[in-house]
Amino acid sequence: MKLDNGNNSTHLTYCTNIHPGETWDEVAHALRVHLPAVKAQLCPEQDFGVGLRLSAATARDLQDPEAFAELQDILTTAGLYVFTINGFPYGTFHGARVKEGVYQPDWRTNERVAYSNHLADLLSRLLPDDGSIDGSISTVPGGFKADVEGPETIRAMVDNILRHAAYLVHIRRVTGRSVALALEPEPCCVLETTEEAVNAFKRHLFNSAAISQLAMYTGSSRAGAEADLHRHLGICLDLCHAAVEFEDPDEAVDTLQAAGIAIPKVQISAGLRLPQVTKADIERIKPFDDEVYLHQVVAKTDRGLERYIDLQDAFARYKEAENPEWRVHFHVPIFLDELDGFATTRPAVEKFLARQAKNPVTDHLEVETYTWDVLPAEFRKDDVVTNIVKEMSWAHNQLMGDQLVDA
Repeated sequence: MKLDNGNNSTHLTYCTNIHPGETWDEVAHALRVHLPAVKAQLCPEQDFGVGLRLSAATARDLQDPEAFAELQDILTTAGLYVFTINGFPYGTFHGARVKEGVYQPDWRTNERVAYSNHLADLLSRLLPDDGSIDGSISTVPGGFKADVEGPETIRAMVDNILRHAAYLVHIRRVTGRSVALALEPEPCCVLETTEEAVNAFKRHLFNSAAISQLAMYTGSSRAGAEADLHRHLGICLDLCHAAVEFEDPDEAVDTLQAAGIAIPKVQISAGLRLPQVTKADIERIKPFDDEVYLHQVVAKTDRGLERYIDLQDAFARYKEAENPEWRVHFHVPIFLDELDGFATTRPAVEKFLARQAKNPVTDHLEVETYTWDVLPAEFRKDDVVTNIVKEMSWAHNQLMGDQLVDA
């Protein structure tokens, strides 16, 4: 939904990766059933924006004119519009082991390029004809750091991202609609922190060689190619990921802006925080150690930050005498400030949204708590629509000073 308080004209939504959506039929079901139910409680008189998650298989299916026409009809009938797409998970994201497979295929592969091109095609056709809304697609931050085989891996990733950027330039020239690719830093990935993202953009994506390469692909002048890079490539700032890395959201935004890196999209999310881990905490947090998603842990010790790929790795290397603080990549409901005695990183979300309300950082805000199915049972007693509405209403209150429903 569109928010406008005089300082802030922003599109606020939630990501449909919360719903099963590996096939077009599943996506259509969510758009026909869940989205209208959320809209009816939050903004019955206003169109509701959709943060659409499409698998690669669904994106291919929607290249069929009849399927795409069906999508457009569903959106129009329900009073929905799409302004951003989650292009991070390529394949299955619900009901089966995802873990580190979520990063595959990564940006070294032609499959990732083709998938992202399909998504950009679809989004450019869904955006308003009048050019009033630019589009954003969040994506894997290169890939999983453990899968990097050397400089040649990074080179292949950069080449493919530049090829995709050229395709986004082509789309803008043909359709007049602008779509930005937003790489999403995440613990244990090629782009893990804001600092790593800035360094990578400076060294690989905004440097002289990248400008020349894009100019060759698009036939632009060097000045035009440089402008295109800044327009079509940026960062998706996931507030959970940044907080798990012990980053301050203001500092992260300031660092990206100082480097001239766009922030086409921010994902509103919170993780778990254990200020001083005890053996009792280890036992109590084990129900969060599910078999579906990867839950990276960043520990703050006297030696600095130490990273573990998943909770099991953190359990195995835990030493009580060190009294570490843990931040855990497990997206938890943003309307809760604690879960069974565990703190969360919600203060970072509150800090960012206070800034966004006064001086907008981005036009695209997307609540992203995709873990309802794997939360311990005591935290998922309500149905998914009820919880989505609570999250959206809480975020709306932070931005606009009013709560749409009781949370």
